Amino acid sequence: MEAMDAGLLLLRLWVAVVMIAHGSRHARTLEGTAGWFASLGFRQAPLQARLSAAGEIAMGFGIGLGLLTAPAAAGLVATMAVAIWAHHRKSGFWVTARPDEGWEYVVTLSTIAIALGLLGPGEISLDRALDIELVGWAGGLVVLAGIPAAAGQLALFWSKPPENPGG
Repeated sequence: MEAMDAGLLLLRLWVAVVMIAHGSRHARTLEGTAGWFASLGFRQAPLQARLSAAGEIAMGFGIGLGLLTAPAAAGLVATMAVAIWAHHRKSGFWVTARPDEGWEYVVTLSTIAIALGLLGPGEISLDRALDIELVGWAGGLVVLAGIPAAAGQLALFWSKPPENPGG
């Protein structure tokens, strides 16, 4: 195994842990997640909460296993783009800028996803084993397709919430 492949595996496994953990947390707290999504301006928040949980778990497993890595990474870019627009963009860079949380974390995950699309999952992946690995500009373009997907989700399911709900 080459150092690049070991590095890609380590990166993929950590992103998988993060995404599966987030998706599992959303799945365990669907009612609370739906309430939070509704407070952010999402219509059909219970549906959005279920899709978010399932999507985060699925993309985590896809990226971790290196299976359909570019489409899984596109899902990650889409998820993070929605999070940036609906929640993080107004808060500045730092994620510790409570109560709104900045955008450093979500942009970091998006950047990793784009890099995985460009570099591919590496030797230790199901994509390579199945000879379906997508790398280079083609992989990068597949991952960037997450941006119009995010725009579609926002157009269909999100509207700007009131500045001071109930206040």
